[in-house]
Amino acid sequence: MPYDSLNDLPDNVQNSLPKHGQEIFKEAFNSAEEQYDDEETPFQVAWSAVKEKYEKKEQGHWVRKEGD
Repeated sequence: MPYDSLNDLPDNVQNSLPKHGQEIFKEAFNSAEEQYDDEETPFQVAWSAVKEKYEKKEQGHWVRKEGD
């Protein structure tokens, strides 16, 4: 199911990613969800999109990569 708003994202996404990262996740997930029939692939696509701009730091929080 696509996510209509950032508030609909899973708790682990909301609690660990900044707003911009959440927006990237939501857009990538929704796009992949339209293309794939399984449940896992859209999550993989969304996290891959986040990892292009963000990196995971201590305590599980994500920060924007330097230079982006």
